[in-house]
Parts: sequence; C-alpha cells; structure tokens
Amino acid sequence: MSLPAATATTTAAPALTPGPLPEIAAAPAPMPDLAPTIAGAATASPPVAAAPVPARPSPAAPVPTPVAALPPAPNGRSGRRSLALVGAVAAVVIGGAAAGALDPLLAILMAALLVALWLSLRPAPPAPVPVVTPLPAAPPPARDSQACAVVAALPEPALLLSAAGNIITANQRVALALGPTRVGDPLSFVVRVPEVLDAVRAAAADGVPRRVEFAERIPLDRWLEAHVVPLRLHVSPERAPDAVLLTFRDLTQQRRVEQMRADFVANASHELRTPLASLSGFIETLQGPARNDTPARERFLAIMAAQARRMSRLIDDLLSLSRIELNAHVQPQTKVDLGAIIAHVCDTLSPLARDRGVELEQVRETADLEILGDRDELIRLFENLVENALKYGAAGKKVEVRLARENGTAVVSVRDFGPGISPEHLPRLTERFYRVDVAASRDQGGTGLGLAIVKHIVARHRGRLGVESELGNGAIFSVRMEALPNPEKNL
Repeated sequence: MSLPAATATTTAAPALTPGPLPEIAAAPAPMPDLAPTIAGAATASPPVAAAPVPARPSPAAPVPTPVAALPPAPNGRSGRRSLALVGAVAAVVIGGAAAGALDPLLAILMAALLVALWLSLRPAPPAPVPVVTPLPAAPPPARDSQACAVVAALPEPALLLSAAGNIITANQRVALALGPTRVGDPLSFVVRVPEVLDAVRAAAADGVPRRVEFAERIPLDRWLEAHVVPLRLHVSPERAPDAVLLTFRDLTQQRRVEQMRADFVANASHELRTPLASLSGFIETLQGPARNDTPARERFLAIMAAQARRMSRLIDDLLSLSRIELNAHVQPQTKVDLGAIIAHVCDTLSPLARDRGVELEQVRETADLEILGDRDELIRLFENLVENALKYGAAGKKVEVRLARENGTAVVSVRDFGPGISPEHLPRLTERFYRVDVAASRDQGGTGLGLAIVKHIVARHRGRLGVESELGNGAIFSVRMEALPNPEKNL
C-alpha cells in the first residue's frame, strides 16, 4: 500500500527546503489557529493523521476559509456527489505528496482545506425541535356548560355572547323567533337592529344592563323587547364582563291588544255619541218649537225610537262579545243538532226576508249532523250571517243556506247573489266596527260588530270561517266545524 510511503515522506518533510511559491509568499499575515485545524483534520481523516504537524506553522501559509462561512451542507444526491468529488481530490493530493510531485507543506495545507470542505459537506444532523409547553389558560366562556344549560332552559329566546359579540350558544326558541344561528357567528348575522348591537357593545364595555324595544315590519309586524345583561363567568367582579346574555320578549300580542282596546273605545264612543246627539237634539226640539206641532212630534219620536233601538243593539253586541271572549278558551261539550239550529234561524228571519222581497232557501245535503257546541251562540252566529245576507245582498233576491258533511266536517254556507265585496275589504271584514259602506250599514241598523261576534264564536268552537266574493257575483260565508259520527240506528 502507499500509506507507509506517504507516512515516510511526510516524516522527512522538515529536512527538505522547498522552493518559494509566489501565491504563498504573498500572504501578509500568519495563521495562528492552523495547528488546531490540522489536528482536527488529522483526527477526522486517517491518511492525513499520520503526517506530523509542525509546532509553528510557516508565516507564508494561507488563511483557510472558516467553516461558518461555507454554504449550508447539501442533502440528497447532490450532497453525495460533492463528498465523492472531495474524496477524489483528497486522493489525488495524497498521491501527489507520496510521489514527491507536491511540496509537503503545500500538501498539508491542501489536505486541511479538503478536510474542512469535507466536514462542511457532510449532512448535518437534524436539529432538535424545541418543545414549547403552552401556559395553562382559563377556559373560554364558550365552553361553560352551566351557562349553556341555563340559556337552553330559559322560556324566552336567549343567546349567550362573548365580549366581542360572537354567539357562544343559543336556545331553540331563537330559531323560531329570529332564525337559525351558528356558534361563532357575529350577532349581526341574526339581529340587524343597530340599537341592539350598540347595546351589546356598551354592556360588554361598562357592565351596565340595558333594555331596547324595537319593531320589525318584515315579514310581519312584530314588536320585540331585548334585554342585555353583562356576565362575569371567569374573571373577578372588578374586571370587565367576559360574556353577555341577550334575551328577547315578544310584545306583539300586548301591543295588538292595546291597539284593539284603543280602537274599541274610540269606535264604541263614536257609535254611542251619534244616537245620543240625535236624541238630545230631538228632545230639545220637542220641548221648544215643535211643542205643539203634532206631525213633527210624531216624526221626531219615530227617529228617536230608532236611535234608541240602535243604542240597545250596540250595547247588546258589546256585552255578547265580552261574554264570548271571556269563555274563548273553553270549548263547548254539548251535543247539538246543526240542522235544527239552521231551521230555527231561517224560520226566525223569514219575516225579514219577506219584507225585503228576498227568497230564503234551505239546502240540506245530510239528514243528521251533530256537533259539540253552545246552542245559543250558534243561533247568534248563523243569525248574523243570514241577516247580513238579507240586508246587503237583497239586490240578488235570493239567499241560499246550505248544510253538508265533508270528510267528517260539518259545513254551513250562506250565499247571497248581491253586488259582492271588493277584494281589499275581505281581510278586514271581521274587525270590530269595520264597515265596507258606513252609510249603508247605519241605514240598515248595523253596529259593525256582527262579523266580529261570528269570528269569536267560530274560534271558541274550534272551527274555521271562510269568505269568498267577487264583484257582481255575491258572497259566500262558510263555517266549518268538526262533526260527530252519525248516530247508530236500531235495525
């Protein structure tokens, strides 16, 4: 092998006097740290480790490139090719030094450079990944199971929000009142009322509860009341709230009742004021200029009697409506024969039909038809429908009352062949004191409460009221109620 020859040649290197090298002589500064580098190279490479290192390097030795300045070690196939190239150059240098073609000192320097290059090209071991242990944090309000359970149990629509206004949890009533919600979404995705959003932000900042009333017009008119209550779930009472509880209260029914009561008082007072004013005027006239005028006195007394009857009907209708509303939640449980009730109503109103010149016709498609109901209220119900048909549909000269059974349902329809009702009036026919033609209604002695009474009686019997009408083709008022099974007949 050539390794002993290289060792012998390297040992005899101090006795030789090498010729001057221009590039080495041009180095201005000595390299004091060459011995440790060469010692490390000798340790890493066995062939070069056998060569003795002079205790004091030559001043003309070049400065080796620091390892830190070399490019990062390549990986993969390119790194293996670079290592193979360095090994080939090292073999050439060692072979040249052994053959005496290279100066021993120059060979040592080149070997040191090759060793340094070889070390830099070796793939570096992977650096250990530092393990960062996160600091324990307090659980966020979104995962507070007790608060979520309380929100789910509230009887009104409720949402638990973070301090930033994001939804933490919501109960099932929110979906019915406001729409579907999703955890993590901002509150503005569900509630688009600026006053409510501002109240939530202010309550989260200062910790003061707030109340906001607002109205919605789409898809229906609604009035809602929002209560904003800041909560401190995981912080001390001295710090800002970390959650906000938002609840909603539906005020629609209350506002409608208030509006209905106000309209009722206004309309009732107006309806009573008119006949009272007429009575007062006629009384003053009879006491004064018409004291001895017999024809005028007879005419005035007839008008006064009509106004008194009108007031009496109005008071009776108001009392009837109050009684029906008082028992609206109690469904009647008495069996009544609907056919007998219709026959009674038609017999009672037949004189009015003759006076108006109208034919009142009964059509019975079934013989026996029983329902659970209140006889007096049902008589009042169908009297109002037939009387309205006789008064306002007299131009058609015919009113048809039909009784039928349809799939277990009792159907009573009252049809007139008069002028009909415009479509814009149909939705409001059952409102109190609403009239399609005010003057005609008063001339006919109507109070404006007949169809309102009909609606409440039908609602108490758990039935449905339908109205169909076209201008020029009359109107059809139909009442549908649950019928009892046909009574068994003894054979």
